[in-house]
Amino acid sequence: MSKAFVIRYEMRPDTADDNQRLIEGVFAELASKAPEGISYASFRLGDGVTFVHVGQMAEGAALTDFPAFQEFQKGFGERAAGAPDANEAKIIGSYGFGS
Repeated sequence: MSKAFVIRYEMRPDTADDNQRLIEGVFAELASKAPEGISYASFRLGDGVTFVHVGQMAEGAALTDFPAFQEFQKGFGERAAGAPDANEAKIIGSYGFGS
Protein backbone atom coordinates (compact mmCIF):
# COMPACT_ATOMS: atom_id res chain seq x y z
CA MET A 1 0.00 0.00 0.00
CA SER A 2 1.32 3.44 -0.86
CA LYS A 3 0.94 6.73 0.97
CA ALA A 4 0.60 10.13 -0.65
CA PHE A 5 1.42 13.48 0.93
CA VAL A 6 1.35 17.21 0.34
CA ILE A 7 3.64 19.53 2.30
CA ARG A 8 3.59 23.33 2.08
CA TYR A 9 5.90 25.75 3.85
CA GLU A 10 7.55 29.15 3.60
CA MET A 11 11.23 29.94 3.75
CA ARG A 12 12.77 33.19 4.88
CA PRO A 13 13.59 35.31 1.80
CA ASP A 14 17.32 35.04 2.47
CA THR A 15 17.20 31.20 2.58
CA ALA A 16 14.79 30.40 -0.28
CA ASP A 17 17.51 30.01 -2.93
CA ASP A 18 19.53 27.72 -0.66
CA ASN A 19 16.40 25.66 0.00
CA GLN A 20 15.84 25.29 -3.74
CA ARG A 21 19.46 24.20 -4.23
CA LEU A 22 19.03 21.50 -1.57
CA ILE A 23 15.81 20.28 -3.19
CA GLU A 24 17.55 20.14 -6.57
CA GLY A 25 20.18 17.94 -4.90
CA VAL A 26 17.46 15.52 -3.80
CA PHE A 27 16.17 15.24 -7.36
CA ALA A 28 19.67 14.76 -8.73
CA GLU A 29 20.20 11.84 -6.35
CA LEU A 30 16.80 10.36 -7.17
CA ALA A 31 17.57 10.63 -10.90
CA SER A 32 20.92 8.90 -10.47
CA LYS A 33 19.59 6.09 -8.27
CA ALA A 34 16.14 5.67 -9.90
CA PRO A 35 14.48 4.14 -6.81
CA GLU A 36 11.34 2.05 -7.20
CA GLY A 37 8.16 3.10 -5.43
CA ILE A 38 8.78 6.85 -5.21
CA SER A 39 6.82 9.52 -7.07
CA TYR A 40 7.82 13.01 -5.97
CA ALA A 41 7.58 16.60 -7.16
CA SER A 42 8.49 19.95 -5.62
CA PHE A 43 7.29 23.41 -6.56
CA ARG A 44 8.46 26.91 -5.70
CA LEU A 45 5.46 29.22 -5.87
CA GLY A 46 5.40 32.64 -7.49
CA ASP A 47 5.99 34.52 -4.25
CA GLY A 48 9.52 33.01 -4.23
CA VAL A 49 9.39 31.79 -0.65
CA THR A 50 6.58 29.20 -0.58
CA PHE A 51 7.42 25.60 -1.46
CA VAL A 52 5.09 22.67 -2.03
CA HIS A 53 6.15 19.01 -2.10
CA VAL A 54 3.81 16.33 -3.44
CA GLY A 55 4.65 12.67 -3.35
CA GLN A 56 3.61 9.08 -3.17
CA MET A 57 5.70 6.39 -1.51
CA ALA A 58 5.20 2.66 -1.82
CA GLU A 59 5.42 0.64 1.37
CA GLY A 60 9.07 0.47 2.39
CA ALA A 61 10.15 3.41 0.23
CA ALA A 62 11.29 6.57 2.00
CA LEU A 63 12.98 9.79 0.99
CA THR A 64 14.73 9.83 4.35
CA ASP A 65 16.92 6.95 3.11
CA PHE A 66 18.75 9.31 0.72
CA PRO A 67 21.74 11.42 1.85
CA ALA A 68 20.62 14.42 -0.23
CA PHE A 69 17.24 14.41 1.52
CA GLN A 70 18.95 14.13 4.89
CA GLU A 71 21.04 17.17 3.90
CA PHE A 72 17.86 19.03 2.89
CA GLN A 73 16.33 18.31 6.31
CA LYS A 74 19.44 19.50 8.19
CA GLY A 75 18.92 23.04 9.37
CA PHE A 76 15.41 23.20 7.93
CA GLY A 77 14.10 24.95 11.03
CA GLU A 78 16.71 27.70 10.69
CA ARG A 79 15.83 28.26 7.00
CA ALA A 80 12.06 28.14 7.41
CA ALA A 81 9.81 31.09 8.21
CA GLY A 82 7.45 28.78 10.12
CA ALA A 83 6.40 25.20 10.58
CA PRO A 84 5.48 23.14 7.51
CA ASP A 85 1.87 22.17 6.86
CA ALA A 86 2.08 18.43 6.13
CA ASN A 87 -0.92 16.35 5.16
CA GLU A 88 -1.59 12.83 4.01
CA ALA A 89 -3.42 12.89 0.71
CA LYS A 90 -5.47 10.66 -1.52
CA ILE A 91 -4.70 10.71 -5.23
CA ILE A 92 -7.90 11.16 -7.17
CA GLY A 93 -6.29 11.31 -10.59
CA SER A 94 -3.20 12.35 -12.49
CA TYR A 95 -2.56 13.04 -16.13
CA GLY A 96 0.76 13.79 -17.78
CA PHE A 97 2.23 15.13 -14.59
CA GLY A 98 5.84 16.20 -15.08
CA SER A 99 5.95 15.32 -18.77
